[in-house]
Amino acid sequence: MGPRSGNSRFVFEMCSAPIPVEIPAAEPWMAELAHFAEPAPEIRQQPLATPHVNWLFVDLNSYFASVEQQVRPELRGKPVAVVPMMADTTVCIAASYEAKAFGVRTGTVVAEAKRMCPDLVLVEARHEIYVDYHHRVVEAVESCVPVTAVCSIDEMACRLMGRERPLRAALDLGRRVKERIREHAGEMLRSSVGLATNRYLAKIASDMEKPDGIVALPLDILPYALRQLTLRDLPGVGARTEKRLNAQGLNTMDDLLTLDSERAGQLWGSVWGQRLWHWLQGEDFEMAETEHLKSISHSHVLAPELRSAEKAWAVAHKLLHKAAMRLRQHKLWASGIGLAIGFSVPRGDPASTPKPVSSFGVPARGWKSEIRLSECQDNAMLIAALRRLWESRPLGLDASGVDYNHPYFIGVSLNGLVPDRLHSLNLFDALDGEQSRARLLETMDVLNSKYGMSTLAPASMLTAFKAAPTRIAFHSIPELF
Repeated sequence: MGPRSGNSRFVFEMCSAPIPVEIPAAEPWMAELAHFAEPAPEIRQQPLATPHVNWLFVDLNSYFASVEQQVRPELRGKPVAVVPMMADTTVCIAASYEAKAFGVRTGTVVAEAKRMCPDLVLVEARHEIYVDYHHRVVEAVESCVPVTAVCSIDEMACRLMGRERPLRAALDLGRRVKERIREHAGEMLRSSVGLATNRYLAKIASDMEKPDGIVALPLDILPYALRQLTLRDLPGVGARTEKRLNAQGLNTMDDLLTLDSERAGQLWGSVWGQRLWHWLQGEDFEMAETEHLKSISHSHVLAPELRSAEKAWAVAHKLLHKAAMRLRQHKLWASGIGLAIGFSVPRGDPASTPKPVSSFGVPARGWKSEIRLSECQDNAMLIAALRRLWESRPLGLDASGVDYNHPYFIGVSLNGLVPDRLHSLNLFDALDGEQSRARLLETMDVLNSKYGMSTLAPASMLTAFKAAPTRIAFHSIPELF
């Protein structure tokens, strides 16, 4: 992501003129930025305002691979890739920095990763260990500064208060956080810390110097620092968004920063563009009360032994159970449900018509469908709707040799989510049976959250628990079940 300084204190030094700045020769952009370190003669004697930041963002480096190296000392110093299953057609979900040196990244197909790095050590993901170390890291950070938000299993954000906000103090706090993580969770758990006036910029800063960096983006250098980035360096801007923006004439950060907020909203086609524009100006604001999740989804790449109709249905059932519990935890109601299934396609003759290739490196054909619902949270209604979708899936063999009886990927989504305060009551909500079932689900959710999601579940879930092992969650801390 973007330029790397090679000097974790560069922002602090530039904001504390006239302290000299040491610029690595390999970073010409930093040499240009160094001009800001020495004030012009006419203002040199004037007192400078102390830069402040509002947020500290912690990002664990190569988290899953680092945990494996911490738990298994024999892996230290070796190229390691964590995979969801031992199959050449799946992808790496994490890579150690030793593996990254060979070009192996998250999302690299395992067969390609082996070619790039013949000595690569593959480790099958161990969900429970990563969650355990996550909690250790949170405890370590909390011993220095309260964690405001856990953003994912390897990221968290902390709002700074009072004497923590001046840049010198914030940098010292960031160093203490990094040291405490190493002491409490292990020497292999390296982290990058970002400091900025809002959480979005702090996230960007945490990505600018990896591994083990600490970078601040105070307001006085923000415009110049942002211009060193690319659009893809911005969280939330992926390949598709970048392509869409490029088609509208937005190709660089300069292009983006010269827009006004209204035009940014028009280019994005949503309020997200305006919000992003304000964040890039350094503004710090909370989300509106009307903000809520628009959809909840879970997906699963099936191991070879699960690629049958019966076991794939069990996986879909389990994914729905997880999504429905999250739905109720967020006090949301679903007005739609979707099912997506991926089927592998015979590779056939290379000279024949090329077939779509999935992100998992295999020729694939996808099918998906969605149906509308009366706003609901109830497991029984959601399962009945999922069953309808499942029964409408394609079956048998088609003319191109696709076997629809052996899916390799399952995804379930709850869509059109409505918050509790906007939920429209229907005739059945007031019935005693419905109210009793709602209380039962609430009790089940409480117990499952505390003791694991297999503590209480419908009998129909028994097959699902056996068929679908838990996988790692990237953007939430998954329940152990």
